[in-house]
Amino acid sequence: MAGVVLVGHGGVDKLEYREDIPVPTPGPGEVLIRVAAAGINNTDINTRIGWYSKGVNSATEAGATQGFETVQDADATWSGVPMSFPRIQGGDCCGHIVGVGDGIDASRIGERVMVRNIIRTYADFRPLEGWVFGSECDGAFAQYTKAPSHETDKIECNWSDVELASIPVAYSTAEAMLHRAGVKRDEHVVITGASGGVGSAAIQLAKRRGAMVTAIAGANKLEQLRELGADRVVPRGEDLVKHLGKEVADVAIDVAAGPGFAALLDVLKKGGRYAVAGAIAGPIVELDVRTLYLKDLTFFGCTFQPDEVFTNLVSYIEKSEIRPFVGNTYPLKDIVRAQQDFLSKRIPGKLVLVIPH
Repeated sequence: MAGVVLVGHGGVDKLEYREDIPVPTPGPGEVLIRVAAAGINNTDINTRIGWYSKGVNSATEAGATQGFETVQDADATWSGVPMSFPRIQGGDCCGHIVGVGDGIDASRIGERVMVRNIIRTYADFRPLEGWVFGSECDGAFAQYTKAPSHETDKIECNWSDVELASIPVAYSTAEAMLHRAGVKRDEHVVITGASGGVGSAAIQLAKRRGAMVTAIAGANKLEQLRELGADRVVPRGEDLVKHLGKEVADVAIDVAAGPGFAALLDVLKKGGRYAVAGAIAGPIVELDVRTLYLKDLTFFGCTFQPDEVFTNLVSYIEKSEIRPFVGNTYPLKDIVRAQQDFLSKRIPGKLVLVIPH
């Protein structure tokens, strides 16, 4: 089969498009999926360049093309476990089941499905543990992939394969953050990186909960965020406190970190909640601990996703409570161009690879 193989940590030269990759064989409890489309995500790039290593202190974009010389292979994955190469990446998967392993009813063949990006089966369902699809196991950047049947969700809707492939990583990450932070109706939520996959998903999902949303993004993308439902928009890099005032927000949903971190804490009310699932603007921040305890803030680090997060997402789609936000599509063989466009931040919304057959 055709696919893209990651052969080591480093730059885009570590991505190799091949047409001689063996088709995977589903084991007991697994299904074989003919992949139709696969989204581009920060986690794919971060894994490729080894950004999760504690030897890296800068923002993703600093090493996104060439990689980082300071990477330590021993801790260069999100789980801290050394990565096995070659690896087929791709955390977002939409496709059709074409085969089943032992113990799985053959009636599943033909279902259109999405794969959960946090795979708990392979971690024996231990609390707060899971494998990331496309990191600890092969993912969707190929014509075929396999996954546990338990974490492969049938979906019935009128969305295209490309639109469904924009959902798993970004929307589940956003929903998990809102879930952990307990966002409620009429609360004020501030969202960073709001024009990207996770941020734009968080806008819709927060509005679905009845929250009031302030979205932060590049100045040329603000109107599109209003169309997604944002009540207020703030250009990235401008003084957030000057725009909003101090102690006005209930929750901060952050995927950026970096220089804007301190301002998020300033705009949170006493008792406010901060949820983070990324650090694209830089992982090292300055925290005045007095702000944390004098304002009785609560911090949530969000990686693990309880089962109900993805189950709820499928129901939101089938009930037309959210909609996709796709910025562009690319053939699989153009993955390098897709990742370069992703990193440029020029195109709002999700970028999706179309898989040929």
